[in-house]
Amino acid sequence: MAEPLLEVENLRTHFDTEDGRVQAVDGISFSVEHGEIFGVVGESGSGKSVTARSIMQLIESPPGVINADAIRFKGEDLLEKSPPEIREIRGGEISMIFQDPMTSLNPVMTVGEQIAEVARHHLDTSESSGFWSEMKRKYVTGASHESESWRRAIELMDMVGLPDPEQRAHEYPHQLSGGMRQRVMIAQALAGDPSLIVADEPTTALDVSVEAQILHELLELRDEFDVSVVLITHDLGVIHETCDRLAVMYAGELMEKGKTGDVFEDPKHPYTQALMKSIPQITDDREWLDVIPGSVPDLVDKPAGCPFRERCEYAFEGCTEPLVEYDVGEKHTAACHLHSDEVNKELTDRPAAPESHEGPSEQV
Repeated sequence: MAEPLLEVENLRTHFDTEDGRVQAVDGISFSVEHGEIFGVVGESGSGKSVTARSIMQLIESPPGVINADAIRFKGEDLLEKSPPEIREIRGGEISMIFQDPMTSLNPVMTVGEQIAEVARHHLDTSESSGFWSEMKRKYVTGASHESESWRRAIELMDMVGLPDPEQRAHEYPHQLSGGMRQRVMIAQALAGDPSLIVADEPTTALDVSVEAQILHELLELRDEFDVSVVLITHDLGVIHETCDRLAVMYAGELMEKGKTGDVFEDPKHPYTQALMKSIPQITDDREWLDVIPGSVPDLVDKPAGCPFRERCEYAFEGCTEPLVEYDVGEKHTAACHLHSDEVNKELTDRPAAPESHEGPSEQV
């Protein structure tokens, strides 16, 4: 069996604050295969973005600290790499698309130059990528329009669906719409010819029609270039339409993992089931939407055992025990003691899957 492209084993990321230690990511493990889109879904504050930044080693220390048994990429542990080695991998072999392109793009550089800069640093071009050469291009001359990096920038802008890329390449981020800026971010992520793209809520600020276009672009890029994607979102509709496999995250821990179709058709964790029930459907005749009572626990003083137990209608005394991942299907796991062989199923009344089996495809 082929080795996964990315393997994350027992990742823990915490932040030391005045109020105490915040355990933002608490012992999660997952893998990403070659050429797949892997989704990480959960409500705000569940630790999704911290997970992405931990993989990329973009957590500022202090106050943040990353610990893991391993974060292996192509079989090599990224935690053992030196800062210069990580900088070569970041933006090259692994790229990231951030949630808000307006705060990620340089406002005083043309978008073409920003894409070309990544190409110069991570591809074998004949252009110098030294400090003073880059400063001159950024603020004085710009890149030569005959250079390899500039031609690469135009090619990528065209590839991600930007209209009239030769003209747009000379424009600044504020001159573009939100959808265009996000396409520039995708082009920039592709400029280093990556094997893995980490996309942190790339469609959150976009309207539904543009969101669908961006997601379609990601699918096409995956198919054309065999690029793997870790897609982080709070939108189950996006996951359903885009991802091959998914992980459901809550309070820094993974509640459920599996193939997207399997999880949507038969969710095994009460939290996943509650999320599914809260999604409006076209066929709904409910007067009120279902909601999950309570709120996410304080990560400074998180309760022992399952972090969802205070909000779970199926909670019992065993939920205070440390979580264990149980196999509940083919490559499908759930971190819920209801699936333990030692639990009396009659007393705990193991929850059934939601009635709807079609998933929230109407949302995308």
